[in-house]
Amino acid sequence: MIDAAMIWNEPNNKSHWDPEVDPEWVRFGQMVNLAADAIAQANPDVTRVLGGISPIDPAFMLRMKKYGVLDRVDAVAVHGFPLDWNLWQIHDWPQKIDEIRAVTDLPIWVSEVGISTFGAEEVQLWGLQRTAELLKGRVARIQWYSLYDLPREWEATTRHREAEGSSYYRHFYMGILREDGSPKPSLEEFAKHTPELGLVQWFHYQDHRLDDAVAWMKRLGVTHLRTGLSWADSFRPDALAWFDRQMEALADFNVTVTFCFTPEHRGIAPHHTSAPQVPEEFAAFCAQMIERYAPRSGVTLASNNDAVLAV
Repeated sequence: MIDAAMIWNEPNNKSHWDPEVDPEWVRFGQMVNLAADAIAQANPDVTRVLGGISPIDPAFMLRMKKYGVLDRVDAVAVHGFPLDWNLWQIHDWPQKIDEIRAVTDLPIWVSEVGISTFGAEEVQLWGLQRTAELLKGRVARIQWYSLYDLPREWEATTRHREAEGSSYYRHFYMGILREDGSPKPSLEEFAKHTPELGLVQWFHYQDHRLDDAVAWMKRLGVTHLRTGLSWADSFRPDALAWFDRQMEALADFNVTVTFCFTPEHRGIAPHHTSAPQVPEEFAAFCAQMIERYAPRSGVTLASNNDAVLAV
């Protein structure tokens, strides 16, 4: 069910990693190294990917190289949103890829790229067309963010909130489907670029959109999907049953699973962006998920009645 494991998400963005707890990313590097080794031990055939960086910063990649992280992963990833949040133009995509290629020989994935319809749906349509022109054939994998708009009653996973004008609200309009499941103009355009373009869709705990999302992705010709399994969610009631349901529903796709989000009670600070108190616990969670959903050949999937690893 899993062909790639992405270790964390946007580690150089304070919405996903707290630089006050770990200002030099030393703890992050240690955590990634432990997790990468644990994933490799669980199943060496699973591709290990460093969590997509945002902003695209070659200096951060060099820092990861210094910490030995790039020796333990099979690919690196970047995220870009030039029409919404980044301080560069959409036409700069080739230059941004070349900046990372200059500091590593590893394959480069664009594991999140997207354009909001906050201002106008026509902007997303044009942006999708131009993004495909600029990135197809240039990187190892492209994953469009996202399938669905974020429901307005939910919260976006960011620390910025309303402090930066429209920035926060753009998070809610990234889908090629509206919140009610109706298609935007860009949906038909997206289908022209599959399977080369994959999708990113985060599924919240007990997400009501899961089955409809699977049906839409098959209709669109999507073959590879990036989603997440949250370490924090693993402490919820019936978490493993939800993980099983999610992964079984996605069994027909090549799935990149992102492992991230620190449980509040296991962080140095009580927040999902905090470095963990014991990084080996995160590594153990990653290994358990790989053993369960991407077991080595000949290994039987664990029973649905198994408990989540106690840490």
